[in-house]
Amino acid sequence: MSQIEVGAFRRSPVRNARPKIGLVAGGLGTYWPQFPTLLPQLKASAAEVSRRITGFDAEVVDVGFISDAQEADLAAERLRAAGCDLIVMFLTTYMTATMVVPIALRTKAEVLFINLQPTEAMDHATFDTGAWLAYCGACPLPEMANSFERCGLSFRSVSGYLADERAWRRIESWVRAASVARALRGGRHGLLGHLYPGMYDVSTDLTLIPARLGGHVEVLEIDDLRVRVAQVGDDDVRLLLHEVRETFELLDSVAADDLDWSLRVAIGMERLVADFDLDSMAYYHRGLEGEQHERLAAGMILGASLLTASHRPVCGEYELRTSVAMMVMDRLGAGGSFTELQALNFVDGVVEMGHDGPAHLAISDRRPVLRGLGVFHGKRGWGISVEFDVKHGPVTALGLTQLRDGSLRFVASEGEVVQGELLQIGNTTSRVDFGRDPGEWCDAWSATAVAHHWALGTGHRLAELRAVSELLGIELVVV
Repeated sequence: MSQIEVGAFRRSPVRNARPKIGLVAGGLGTYWPQFPTLLPQLKASAAEVSRRITGFDAEVVDVGFISDAQEADLAAERLRAAGCDLIVMFLTTYMTATMVVPIALRTKAEVLFINLQPTEAMDHATFDTGAWLAYCGACPLPEMANSFERCGLSFRSVSGYLADERAWRRIESWVRAASVARALRGGRHGLLGHLYPGMYDVSTDLTLIPARLGGHVEVLEIDDLRVRVAQVGDDDVRLLLHEVRETFELLDSVAADDLDWSLRVAIGMERLVADFDLDSMAYYHRGLEGEQHERLAAGMILGASLLTASHRPVCGEYELRTSVAMMVMDRLGAGGSFTELQALNFVDGVVEMGHDGPAHLAISDRRPVLRGLGVFHGKRGWGISVEFDVKHGPVTALGLTQLRDGSLRFVASEGEVVQGELLQIGNTTSRVDFGRDPGEWCDAWSATAVAHHWALGTGHRLAELRAVSELLGIELVVV
């Protein structure tokens, strides 16, 4: 996914972007004097595993090779002190549960067992016992599973061989999921304004986010934005205007005064997000009779889109859970644009979905458009909105919803954005083919209690989202 950087919206690398992955390889030390060539072969395999995992843009804490429970204790202490997001335990050959259970208990980190034998199959005609043992990583996996169950520990596993790209894609999914979990644990989410009147589904119990995902929720006032917009200078506006003209197609409907106001609000939003050190933000404010608070809220779509493209997702209508879902998709490299249902097209067999901004500009299929609107449907004010459709090809919709018992649920569905006619009303409309009747899909999607909004991102992401949901301990429902 390309990154769009616009003027003042350039920022330092994303907070908590690289997960900390603990890596330990091991085998039963009793074998080493019996089969002298075995340990060097297994250590070579462990070095290749370390190289591949480091290549997933992760900080790897490699504690080396363990051969008994005493060495496991030393490894456990190093991994505990490192504060790992995920520990990868490479079962190179048979090893006992006493060599891995203490690591999981002491570090309290999630564990991924990997069993990657040297090649696809043994050469049965030439192999002796020592050669076979290098292929014996599968042997202890059931032992680990039972031991972890009895100790109340969770785990997951990937089995394959060293050059098995299918296995490595699965391992990468877990590393990416660990990155998302780390970002959420340290995430700072802003809520600006107030709830859209009447939308029960949009309200979020603020304790749920830190309790279930980690991080912090910062409650903001519309005046926090007002004072920053008032401080924006003409030179700041000219700089951002140049960048915006390079990024967007500006239609004739964009009034000069509205554009100037949106630029000032965008710069104020950037400063607000920076001052409060936010990773995401959701906003809504109604206002009345064209007064300044109404104009501030109506002028936020451009700035929200620019912030979203710079990996600080912002969504409207006070939908905190959707800004978090957008952040999840962004950290997976999928973008994640603010989305709701718009219409069903039974002729073409597609679901039309999007919103009147904000948009994730980095996943637009074309140069995004700025369109002037005399009215925002269902909202006070007027001004500029972003119009685009998500890149054509595979996409995933991801919602984060709150249930009756106060728990959270991920809801996801994979589809494909396809070519076709779109409304030209300043919306981020995409035509999504989910491979079934649009009405049936709509009913199934709604039956999950998904709520009003969600994030739409590029690529089929279910494998990664399953890993994210498991690491976070949050249910995932797939439509």
